Amino acid sequence: MSHSPEIPARDVHDAQLVANVHPPDWKNPEPAGRYNLVVLGAGTAGLISAAVAAGLGARVALVERHWLGGDCLNVGCVPSKSVIRAARRVEEARLAHALGVPAFARDAVDFGAAMRRMREIRARISVDDSAQRYRDELGVDVFFGDARFTSPSEVDVEGQRLHFAKAVIATGARASLPPIPGLASARPLTNETVFDLRERPRRFAVIGGGPIGAELAQAFGRLGCEVTLIEAGPRLLPREDADAAEIVQRRLAAEGVRLLLGASVERVAESGGAKRLQLRDASGAVSEIPADEILVAVGRTPNVDGMNLESAGVAYDVRTGVVVNDHLQTTNSRIYAAGDVCMSWKFTHAADAAAKIAVQNALFARTQKLSSLVMPWCTYTDPEVAHVGLYERDAAERGIAIDSYLVPLAQVNRAVTDGEEDGFVRLLTKRGSDRILGATIVASHAGEMISEVTLAMVGGLGLGKLLGVIHPYPTQAEAIKRVAGAWLRTRATPLVKRLLAGYMALRR
Repeated sequence: MSHSPEIPARDVHDAQLVANVHPPDWKNPEPAGRYNLVVLGAGTAGLISAAVAAGLGARVALVERHWLGGDCLNVGCVPSKSVIRAARRVEEARLAHALGVPAFARDAVDFGAAMRRMREIRARISVDDSAQRYRDELGVDVFFGDARFTSPSEVDVEGQRLHFAKAVIATGARASLPPIPGLASARPLTNETVFDLRERPRRFAVIGGGPIGAELAQAFGRLGCEVTLIEAGPRLLPREDADAAEIVQRRLAAEGVRLLLGASVERVAESGGAKRLQLRDASGAVSEIPADEILVAVGRTPNVDGMNLESAGVAYDVRTGVVVNDHLQTTNSRIYAAGDVCMSWKFTHAADAAAKIAVQNALFARTQKLSSLVMPWCTYTDPEVAHVGLYERDAAERGIAIDSYLVPLAQVNRAVTDGEEDGFVRLLTKRGSDRILGATIVASHAGEMISEVTLAMVGGLGLGKLLGVIHPYPTQAEAIKRVAGAWLRTRATPLVKRLLAGYMALRR
């Protein structure tokens, strides 16, 4: 169900992690006669599905091939954000010379200490996802092993047969490896292996300029690596608005990340212990760069193979994953799916929300829809780029007339005092109204700020209501209120202004 490598227990933190998420001495329980719900995969979607169902009184079995917690805990959100935080602290210290703090070189950073801190944090958090907790506190039957459907209502796990009334497939996705000649034999890193590094690679090549590539290119550059980021497209973060991506692009370049945009990797070879990437740029010119390590960050492949989905009557596509309807129901009415294995939103919080929909629909009335969700997301570069709702291009494609309001962070006092003026808040509304259709925020903590806008959209609150929200002064989130003020000023037409002026004259 998962293609992730085993976690090497190289130190006490790794040992603690493994003891929680895949105890070496774990013995699978005797299967119950028939489960209300069997969950395949114990990443975010699987863990939430199992916990919610068990909390509602269901008899639940949870099956995982490798480790509980999935990508998020082990090789995704938790380790990456720990490394990114360490890297941000390094950058803050490097820039503190303006305050009279002695400058230091990035290569003086203890890379091993930063990675050790990450492993300690990951191990500490892993208690929440531990096999023991799910068994003893939540009452879930936890099985480790390969799961294969043997019928539309049965799963085999290491020779044990699990019968179910309903099931949820939550097997996630894995890092994609593009078919570049020589790449596989050069042993590239992906998000599944990059956090195993103990020593700093001097020359670090990143293939892919999406969120993972941009985040880790910046972080590893701040931790002292010589980073080259290679992106086939003309800019980083192609999903985001061009002006938002441009800010991140400028920041990475200013910090010393070498950006090779519009370039493709033709082949990879090893020579003298170093890896060499042959590139071709947009003009057709060929060049070569050396690297000690290569990180591949070019997409995700759903984990649909190895489960014998055909026997269960579950349709799937090897590129897009398990086929589901808006209720997250598969082509087998007993079986649902949630998370990266079936959704285009490949975020931990999306998997969490989808799992709750799947469990509700599987165990009770089939009323909840994935399309009803208002889904924010964030890329954790510095500055961060957060978004929710429609982009301007989405509105244009759908024929929706919009108004756009933007406030640069340079107009927000807290951003000025923080020295974090390079960013903005932009809100889109339905033309002629204050109804919010989408937002993009570029700021140091945009991921925290976007939730206010998301709440407004979920609650049907327009810019008029946001204008009445009092923000502590000074905060960068005050930019949201300033956007609402920009909307209000558009309401004051020349006629309205004349009428108000006449009224005020009468009041004198």
